[in-house]
Amino acid sequence: MTAGNNGTGTPESEDPFAHLYRSEGGGSNESAPTAPQPGVPRTSYNQVRTVGSRQYGPRQPQPPHASQPAPHYAAPETLPGGAPRQPASPGGHGGHGGGSRPKRTGLLVAAIAVVAVVAGGITAAMLTNGGTSDDGGSSQAATGGEQKDPKDEDKKPSKEPEKKNQPSNPSAAGSLKRDASTLKLVGGASTDTVVKGAKSEGGAYAVVSNQSGSGVEWEVEVPSTGSYRLYVNYGVPGQDANLAVDVNGKTNSLPMRMKIYGDIKPGDWPPNWQNSWTRVDLNQGKNTLKLYCGSGSGCESHLDQLWLTNGG
Repeated sequence: MTAGNNGTGTPESEDPFAHLYRSEGGGSNESAPTAPQPGVPRTSYNQVRTVGSRQYGPRQPQPPHASQPAPHYAAPETLPGGAPRQPASPGGHGGHGGGSRPKRTGLLVAAIAVVAVVAGGITAAMLTNGGTSDDGGSSQAATGGEQKDPKDEDKKPSKEPEKKNQPSNPSAAGSLKRDASTLKLVGGASTDTVVKGAKSEGGAYAVVSNQSGSGVEWEVEVPSTGSYRLYVNYGVPGQDANLAVDVNGKTNSLPMRMKIYGDIKPGDWPPNWQNSWTRVDLNQGKNTLKLYCGSGSGCESHLDQLWLTNGG
């Protein structure tokens, strides 16, 4: 501080905190500061005040609850309108509520489920791709089957269709002889095996009735164009029979005559099968032959086999 008259006494004897020790009545052995004198400049602006004496506005009356703690030190639940205190969750440990355990358990279960799904996917991929290995070797199938032997490849069934109940004389193979029961049946014709002695496979034969158009149709392939003999092994019921013959859709000039031989009563079907033939003109390659009832009477007969020979 600069030298000056700030009050009575000397700096050495002045106690700046002396006002703290004064009584409320102002009684003190120390003298009050000297009032400023006119013409003497003020050299100090320090004014000593009693703690709490400065006022910045009208003081609000304090409630009579002197023992209530200051609001800024009070817990929220002690204030008027404050949120009620939540009770601690049972089962807490170490200052933490018991509600944290279900969350941890749920996370653990979810992690285990993810691991199980990943493991299942890896296993399925390994089983699906368990075919041929990188070194060309064949691994076992996922279903536990045995390894395939390369020799088994030679044992695979042929891709050709299986031949079931195929006659021993198919015309499709170029044969000029066929069992009548294997030919196309037309006009209500049927097959039977009652009469014995037929030469066809299984003893089956075609049954031609007196119904117009009843008969068989044969598609046959011949090596060259020319005249051929068309033979038939037949049986008749104790009387002669005649069948019309068509060649490639045209009626042949000569029918197929089938006579009865022996002393056979009408209506009886003897086991003594007979042969008859007629001449037909065929083209090289495929031809269609048809034997059928053209008149509507005298056609009852059993046809066992049909075949062709060269020459008229």
